[in-house]
Amino acid sequence: MTDKLPENNFPAGYEVPKVWTWDKGNGGTFASINRPIAGPTHDKELPVGKHPLQLYSLATPNGQKVTIMLEELLALGHKGAEYDAWLIKIGDGDQFGSGFVGVNPNSKIPALMDRSTPEPTRVFESGSILVYLAEKFGAFLPKDLKGRTEAMNWLFWQMGSAPFLGGGFGHFFAYAPMHIKYAIDRYAMEVKRQMDVLDRHLADHPFLAGSEYSIADMATWPWYGRLALNQAYGDAGKFLEVDTYKHVQRWTAEIAARPAVKRGCMVNRVSGDPADQLPERHDASDFETRTADKLATA
Repeated sequence: MTDKLPENNFPAGYEVPKVWTWDKGNGGTFASINRPIAGPTHDKELPVGKHPLQLYSLATPNGQKVTIMLEELLALGHKGAEYDAWLIKIGDGDQFGSGFVGVNPNSKIPALMDRSTPEPTRVFESGSILVYLAEKFGAFLPKDLKGRTEAMNWLFWQMGSAPFLGGGFGHFFAYAPMHIKYAIDRYAMEVKRQMDVLDRHLADHPFLAGSEYSIADMATWPWYGRLALNQAYGDAGKFLEVDTYKHVQRWTAEIAARPAVKRGCMVNRVSGDPADQLPERHDASDFETRTADKLATA
């Protein structure tokens, strides 16, 4: 195909090699922590607090899914959901420490250790953690087969769709070392299609699984709700005209108003307003006494 001649590629002259090799100088945000192999880079044990549930995370959208779930469980009165949330600084490579890799061999946050079981149970991948907690506490997952299946449908939709929003659109729109029109157009079109999928569904349903707020909403809101609030990737919301998705906006605002969601979004957060940052969480009182602004003046 003539359009794939080296002179037509970007950068001009690029030819796909027979075998890929790692270019450590490829640049871009997060380049310093990306690598083509797994496993630990250094020995470091993970801290362990006083609660059975030990969370190791950062307030990315995937991290917020789990802290929202834990705060919602506590709001329902599930005292067994008390947890310690330890900060994993992915920019510093904390996720490649031997202790973290022992909990999640994929070196991605969030990762959870449940020490209430006869042998400590590790749980990794945010979707798996949500299902584990929902089943452990019998909450936020419909008990009837149809409702449960619909919640799982949307949970897996989110797990499969969000990489196109984050690693696809978000990367090329905000983090890549240069703007590539083809890449931005490709992923912008896909994210707008996803928003339309959500908008059409939410036109007839209060929540993703139907009438019941569930782990499907907790998984999806930190990604698509954040985008709907124009809080993702700079001005991405304006670029994608998120205000036009009226039903997504309704759903977003309703979930954003939940007190447990507000608390969950603060945990392991290290950017933005210091009053909204709770780098580590070990007790419910920490929201009042150990936010970043209070620690700075202590």
